Amino acid sequence: MGPFESLIEFIVNHYKEIYSQTIEHIGLTGVALAIATTLGLPTGLILTRQKKSAGSVLGVIGVIQTIPSIALLGFLIPLLGIGAIPAIVALLLYALLPIVRNVYTGIEEVDESIKEAARGMGMTDRQILTKVELPLAVPIIFAGIRTATVINVGVATLCALIGAGGLGQFIFRGIALNNVNMIIAGAIPAAALALCFDFILGRMQKHIKKIIKPVLIGAGILVFVIIPFILIPSITSHPFRAGFTAEFMERPDGYPGLKKEYGLTLDTVELDPGLMYKAIREKKVDIISGFSTDGRIKAYNLRVLKDDKNYFPPYFAAPLIRGDTLRKYPFLRKVFSQLEGKFSTPTMRKLNYQVDHHKKDPQKVARNFLNQLGYENLEREKGETDIVIGSKNFTEQYILAHVFAFLIEKNTPLNVNLKTGLGGTKICFDSLINGEIDLYPEYTGTGLLVILDEEISKALLKNKDQVYREVKEKFKKRYDLVWLPPLGFNNTYALMMREKQAVDLGIRSITDLKMYLEEQK
Repeated sequence: MGPFESLIEFIVNHYKEIYSQTIEHIGLTGVALAIATTLGLPTGLILTRQKKSAGSVLGVIGVIQTIPSIALLGFLIPLLGIGAIPAIVALLLYALLPIVRNVYTGIEEVDESIKEAARGMGMTDRQILTKVELPLAVPIIFAGIRTATVINVGVATLCALIGAGGLGQFIFRGIALNNVNMIIAGAIPAAALALCFDFILGRMQKHIKKIIKPVLIGAGILVFVIIPFILIPSITSHPFRAGFTAEFMERPDGYPGLKKEYGLTLDTVELDPGLMYKAIREKKVDIISGFSTDGRIKAYNLRVLKDDKNYFPPYFAAPLIRGDTLRKYPFLRKVFSQLEGKFSTPTMRKLNYQVDHHKKDPQKVARNFLNQLGYENLEREKGETDIVIGSKNFTEQYILAHVFAFLIEKNTPLNVNLKTGLGGTKICFDSLINGEIDLYPEYTGTGLLVILDEEISKALLKNKDQVYREVKEKFKKRYDLVWLPPLGFNNTYALMMREKQAVDLGIRSITDLKMYLEEQK
C-alpha cells in the first residue's frame, strides 16, 4: 500500500476523532477570539484617548506574545488547572496584540484634516469617534482580527498538551509514535481551518461597514452564551483523573494495552510530559504515566505503583549510532564499551533528580558522573565538528548526550556538536536516518514497539536480552543502524500517584487502583 492510500485509510478509520478534534479546535479558537475582540476593541479605543499610556500598554501586551506557548501554558496550570480554561486564556492573550494594535493604529492614521473638519462642524469627540474615525479605521481593525484568528488556529494545536483537545492531539501523538499519517491527519485540518477562516474573514472585510454590528453582536453572544458550555466540562469536578502523554495514550504498551491487561478504565487527559508532572504536583490530576528513572519521583514525592502483572516491557537505554559513522570511526565501539552497565536504575534516577529538583546543569551532572568513574579534565579546545550527538527533549536524554560527548572527546581526537531537545522519537530517529545526527540515546522497548512497529509476543517483551537482540538485528538489516551495548538502567513506563494520596487510599499496585475505581462506581 502506497503512502497516499495509507493516509486515506487512516483518515477513513479515524474520521470521527478528526471531526471531534476539529470541532474542539474551532470552539477554542472561536471563543478565545470572541473574548479577545470584546476586550481588545475598547482597549484600543481607550488608548487613542490616553496616548501617554499607549506605549506602555502596547509594550506589555507585546511582551506576552514573546513568551513561548509551552511556557505560558505551564505558568497557567497552577492558576487555572488543565483543560479548556487555561487554553482559552492563553489564546486570547496571544490574540490581543494584533487587535489592540490595529485598533490604535487605525484610529491614529485617520487624516488629521478630516478630524479638524468634523470638529469645525460642531461634532463632539464621541461623534468624531463613532461617525468618522471608526468607519475609516474599520478595514485596519478587521485586518488585526484576521491576523489574530490565524495566530490562534496555529497556537491552539499546542493546547492539546494541557488536555484541552483539538487537532494538536493527533499531531503530537504522531510525532511521539513515528506515525506520519497521524501527523498529517492533524496538520491538514488545522491548516485548512486557518485558510478557511482567513478566506471567510477576507470576504467579510469587503462588506464590513455593513455587517460590523451583526459581527459584534455575534461575538457578544459567543462570549456570554456559548462559553459556559465549553467551560462547564473544565470546571466540573473529576473525582479521579489521569494525565497521560500523547505517546502513552496510543502506544500498544501504553494505555491501550494497560486497559486490556488490568481491565482498567480511567478519566484521561493528554498532557505534555513536563506539564504532566507539574499537573500532578498541583493536584490537577491524580495519576500520571511517568518513567521509572525520573528524578521528579523523589522531587515531587510520588509513589510508583507496582506493576503486579509485569505488563510494562523493558526499556534499556543504549547508544544508537549510524552504520556509516561507526565504519568511519570504528574505535567508537571501544569508547562506548566503557559505559556498558555503568548506569543502574537508581543511579540514573539520582542524576535526573539533581537536574529536576536541584536545577543543576545537565552538562555539569554528566561531567561529575564521569569524574566519579575516573575521568577527569574533560574540557578541551574544540575545532571543526566531526560527529553530532542528538537527544530527545527530557532530562535523562540531555544528561546522556553530554556523557556521550565528554567520553568521545576524552578518548578520541573527534570534536562533538550537540543537538539536544529534538522532540519525540520520530524527530530523533528521522534525524539519525537522514544523517543530521550521528547517534543518540534510545530505548530497546521504543525501538521494538514504536520504530519497528511489529506484532510482538508477550514472552519476547518480558525478556530484556531477547528484546535487545531483536532490535539490534532488525535495525542493522533495515536501517543500517547499530545498537551499542546497553548502559545498564531500565527506564520503563510506570503509573504514579502522589505519595500522600496513595497512602490515604491504600493504593500500592495497579490492581489496587483498579479495585479502588470499581468501589467508587
